[in-house]
Amino acid sequence: MKLVDIFTDFLRDTVNLNQTRIDRLEENIQALQSFIRKSNWTPRIKGFEEQGSWAHDTIIKPVDGGEFDADLLVMVDPVEGWSASDYVKTLGQQFSQSELYADKCKVWDYCVTITYAGDRKVDIAPCVASRVSEISLEVCNKKENTFERSEPVEYTKWLKERNDYSGLNSFRKATRLIKYLRDIKTRFTCSSVLLTTLLGKQIEWFDKGTSDFSDTPTTLRTIFARLDDWLQERPYKPRVENPKLSTEDFAGSWTEDQYRNFRSFIHKYRGWIDDAYQMEGRSESIAAWRKVFGDDFAKGEEIKAVKSTLEEASGVKSLLLASAAHLDGLVDVVQKFGLSILPGNFNRPSHMQSPPWKQLASPSSNVTVIAVWHRGQHSSYGRAVLPGDVLPRNGGLWFDAKVNAGQTVPSGYRVQWRITNTGAMAFARRQLRGGFYPPTIGSRLWESLEYRGVHIAEAFIIRMSDDVLVAQSAPFNVVIE
Repeated sequence: MKLVDIFTDFLRDTVNLNQTRIDRLEENIQALQSFIRKSNWTPRIKGFEEQGSWAHDTIIKPVDGGEFDADLLVMVDPVEGWSASDYVKTLGQQFSQSELYADKCKVWDYCVTITYAGDRKVDIAPCVASRVSEISLEVCNKKENTFERSEPVEYTKWLKERNDYSGLNSFRKATRLIKYLRDIKTRFTCSSVLLTTLLGKQIEWFDKGTSDFSDTPTTLRTIFARLDDWLQERPYKPRVENPKLSTEDFAGSWTEDQYRNFRSFIHKYRGWIDDAYQMEGRSESIAAWRKVFGDDFAKGEEIKAVKSTLEEASGVKSLLLASAAHLDGLVDVVQKFGLSILPGNFNRPSHMQSPPWKQLASPSSNVTVIAVWHRGQHSSYGRAVLPGDVLPRNGGLWFDAKVNAGQTVPSGYRVQWRITNTGAMAFARRQLRGGFYPPTIGSRLWESLEYRGVHIAEAFIIRMSDDVLVAQSAPFNVVIE
């Protein structure tokens, strides 16, 4: 269901930056503008322009209760003989020499930041007008001492145009919701300007007045689906140009791994959004939307929505406990409820072998399993996979073990993998596994995806000098449909 009324409440109460904080920000902005105009700063000030999420009206409340920020451009005429760094450094000096702002300011490469008591901050960036031509605008890179072309005003107009095409302010609302999703899930990396641009490119003039943008949840679903389609056509990181400045690539700071991860999670969340949108029954739909946006969605109906889900989940847990690891519908259950539905002993089935090595009294758990899906063992393209992701019965996974937040296993230590199969198909074909296997190459293990079920991969780190187990990972659940 669309649940338009609940989305309205959710945006107002949870996602949107509350009006009191906006009012305080605007008061701060007026004071900052007044301070700069009255200061002894050399450039002649032409005016000020809002920039970023504040200007685009896509700013959201920080999900962790931390600071929110706003960007302000100071439009100035060029000063003869000044380099790019002079504009930023001298603006910073004006604030650092002020009794009012000295303890609040910090100078960065492009801007001066004023922070207000851990609640909000304002980034003030000089923007030089007409230095190269009558219509040129340039921001100043203090570190590189270079002027960089910019089109902040035109970019803001472009986003406003996208919103006008959507009607009912629904593009801005959908953008805020997607930024909120990014921030609460923390599963992918994507800057706000890059994300907003990618979303803006999914709507055009001919969409105006169409049913695809009839309300906020419909707009959210439409934009997300179009973005996913666009990403799936591009297995490698594309350029994402500023629509008003083709020389600027907003995706330039993305690594290929970050792009693949973003692409994978957008595809995953698209499925969740489709499920929630199409779900029949108000309580069931609320539960599905909460999978997307977390427990703060539909607060007012939390008990009603969750009660139905918990009753069903309780019945499923009882069935799992009674049926051990071979329930044929296990994949469907995990796909609906997530890995948390599994009973506590699921990852320790009876056919799983115990580690054969001597081990430390308290082996380290600081081991992370990384999984990447490939069509074949030697194919070049792969996509990151997380525990619980539902995978097809084709291709396979390259597993790797990392220690200390992403480092490779150091020399003097080796990796052994325990692979444990579950599921009715593997049981019927007597293909249950629960033993240990050496890596295929280096510390990496290749595993083909063949049997429907929820399977388990674990990495064990053994010290080679005395063959002692020193660390092991948490179970990595692989779900094959």
